[in-house]
Amino acid sequence: FLCRILIEDCYAIFQMEEILMQNPELLRYKEQSPYEKSGALTREQYLFNETRVVGELYLQGMSDEEIIKKVYNENLFRYPTEKMLRNIARVCLKRINALEDERLIKALVEKPGSIAKQVCLYAMMKQNRLVNDFMLKVIGHKFIERDYGFSKLVVSSFLIDLQEQDPWVASWSPSTINKTRQVIVKTLVDNEYLDDSKSRQINTITINSVLEEV
Repeated sequence: FLCRILIEDCYAIFQMEEILMQNPELLRYKEQSPYEKSGALTREQYLFNETRVVGELYLQGMSDEEIIKKVYNENLFRYPTEKMLRNIARVCLKRINALEDERLIKALVEKPGSIAKQVCLYAMMKQNRLVNDFMLKVIGHKFIERDYGFSKLVVSSFLIDLQEQDPWVASWSPSTINKTRQVIVKTLVDNEYLDDSKSRQINTITINSVLEEV
């Protein structure tokens, strides 16, 4: 399923690159947008297992290039094809490096699933501005207000607001917006904020002390 999405996204990226070459103004919007790289979220998803694999290699003292080579040569992500292994390994490395604290990297690799997943989400937030803004401005605000109601409309409204504020996000296709919404919802499910993709209620989450100390 993930590989099919990755292939579809590669085609979409190719189409977008052609559009940018033909539209200098849109390219300027992209370069000025804080969400310049956030459209890649459709292929650079939560990637918990992949990030954990890369984190383990990082803690062994391997360089970025050594990690990418090992992931590719041994297909450590167990993908059915090798086409996206290098790209996804680079994404995971960006998230590992964004943590900027070896305690967090060790927690990601060594701690039980629930703790490790929180760290992985934190790394994703640091690497992707859109995810960061959604978690802080939408989910964080809901916790402050003790408003635990949820629907997919919550995510859709957030994305619509972004499109109204940012010309680059406004240029994204309906397919990209829809896939972005799906990735955000799935990330909430993976981190137990939601029981499943149809949940109408956000679960209360206790942030682990490892993250609170950073």
